[in-house]
Amino acid sequence: MPSVPLHILPTSPSQNHNPLPNLLQTPSGLAILEIQGSINTPPLPCVDLPSASSAGAATPIGRLVFPHYSHSNSSEAWMKTVHLYIGRHQRLTGEVKKLANPLAVIRRRDITEEARREEARLDNEQGEELEILDLVYYKLLFSFRPEPVGESDAIG
Repeated sequence: MPSVPLHILPTSPSQNHNPLPNLLQTPSGLAILEIQGSINTPPLPCVDLPSASSAGAATPIGRLVFPHYSHSNSSEAWMKTVHLYIGRHQRLTGEVKKLANPLAVIRRRDITEEARREEARLDNEQGEELEILDLVYYKLLFSFRPEPVGESDAIG
């Protein structure tokens, strides 16, 4: 039976300001966004340059707003309302939900060439290694139909 070694990524305190509420902040800044439907985005320009790969290009979708959140308030009542403004004319309303089971985000581990040679020498098997990037405990769930909003509401 094949097996893959799994490692825990050492966490380092992030110096970046994270605008998410403390409950949703994770060391790597990941969050789960669940949308019950589709978001239509403009088509990406077809460019054959390696620097314009789809992995590096970001398409802006919208803006998250937590209308009842306050850093000084320890209550979880703010979790009942979250808005995702899409463009200038639509708003999705959702809520923050605790996951029944935490979700681990893993990725392929970058191994130095020297470590690969040492591993191959020890067990003669060149394999992949994985690492746990983060654990996610909450998700942002948007299950309602989009609401039309005026341009002044969408700007904030």
